[in-house]
Amino acid sequence: MAVVSGYVLVLGGTAEARSLAAALVDRGVRVVSSLAGRVRAPRLPVGEVRVGGFGGVDGLRAWLAREGVDAVVDATHPFAERISWSAAEACAAEGVPLLVLRRPGWTARDGDDWHWVSTVDSAAAVLPGYGSRVFLTTGRQGLSAFASLDLWFLVRTVDEPKPPVPQRMRLLLDRGPYTVEGELGLMREHGIDVLVSKDSGGRLTVAKLDAARELGLPVVMVRRPAVPDVGRVGSVDGVLAWLIEGGVLRFS
Repeated sequence: MAVVSGYVLVLGGTAEARSLAAALVDRGVRVVSSLAGRVRAPRLPVGEVRVGGFGGVDGLRAWLAREGVDAVVDATHPFAERISWSAAEACAAEGVPLLVLRRPGWTARDGDDWHWVSTVDSAAAVLPGYGSRVFLTTGRQGLSAFASLDLWFLVRTVDEPKPPVPQRMRLLLDRGPYTVEGELGLMREHGIDVLVSKDSGGRLTVAKLDAARELGLPVVMVRRPAVPDVGRVGSVDGVLAWLIEGGVLRFS
């Protein structure tokens, strides 16, 4: 039986963060899950939840000092680099242990035609060379990069995007998980000839890559941004082992 010796801040918003919160609550650990608040109706984890930013590094430092948390787990989206860097700086300054929980990125398979770029802007720059009917799945935050392109876009986001957005666009508001059959039907219905994706990893949205492979479509893939040099694991079990080693989670 787990005995709590402190409490944990989980920087969340991902499926991994929700799984971690559930595992910690099941063990009697006090958990606060922090969500950025960018999604209108997020899937909420169990336990305590706070929504909204901390106010940069200084705000996060003040929150950590006030709350007296014993550990922070950064389980944010692989492309939420701002909070990851803020967490690394704030935790180092306050002496709070920090671990990154990050799902592995996707790996190309036989038959894939992937073209790697470093940023969403780079994806927009090379896109006209790969097709004219685009399935754009990079999220609503970076749509402005594609606004000036004379291409047709099927844009899928969770929430309604704000302009500027592509002029020739059909918007699909939806959230995973998706199926290969569903993605194949969507791409065929709209005559898609190129897919744009971030290397988010995970199972919820990988079906689009399977569908693109089956249809022989090129994929413009945005690499993950650089992350702070802190400890990292790829599973909830890895986090639990780290918390046990650090004395935050103990057994009697």
